[in-house]
Amino acid sequence: MIVSHAHRFIYIKTKKTASSSIEAALSTLCGPDDVITPASEEIVREFAGERKAQNFRLRHPLVPKRPLIKRILMRPERYYHPSIGFYEHMPAWRVRAYLGEAVWSSYFKFTFERNPWDRQVSWYRFKTRKLDEKPSFADFMANTRRAHVDNYELYAIDGAVAMDFVGAYERLDADFAQVLERLGLAGRAALPSLNQTSKPHGYRSYYDDRLRDLVGEWYAREVAAFGYAF
Repeated sequence: MIVSHAHRFIYIKTKKTASSSIEAALSTLCGPDDVITPASEEIVREFAGERKAQNFRLRHPLVPKRPLIKRILMRPERYYHPSIGFYEHMPAWRVRAYLGEAVWSSYFKFTFERNPWDRQVSWYRFKTRKLDEKPSFADFMANTRRAHVDNYELYAIDGAVAMDFVGAYERLDADFAQVLERLGLAGRAALPSLNQTSKPHGYRSYYDDRLRDLVGEWYAREVAAFGYAF
């Protein structure tokens, strides 16, 4: 997640939408006072000119307190935990609460989304990439808590999309260029390739009718909002 006071934009980082690449590119535009959150995954960041995580710690009455048991045991805090302040996949409602209505309403807010049937396969491969024995896609999908991708909850407030612009993963380069143009930064940043999970087959090959319909039910809001289809 990035908040750029220098260029007056807020980027909400979603999952499996080339978000690490987008974040890396945007960070090259940031100034010393802008917010860049750390990434929870170990991503090799060798993109020339990229700023590292900065200004994400926050003292604010709405920042949740660290659980007492962790304070007693002196366990180190994960830097992307909500109790730090700003964190990686931070929902729009919390960003607005921390920044205040004046900043939220006056900055350009954007994110990126992806066809949920394609995104689900990418999520499955990402979550099982380190397993010696990978579950089948159907078995993975049987655990809703593990399998569900909460992107819509990240960029919606009270059930409605709260962004000024939602780019499409399927039009990544063109839509990212459109974002830069709207910010008056055309041509100032380029997308690197980061944190990719290989996908040897088209996503449709992973589905039977039941799983296709299940994903349609899980992500009905994305399908309705952006017109996605299997």
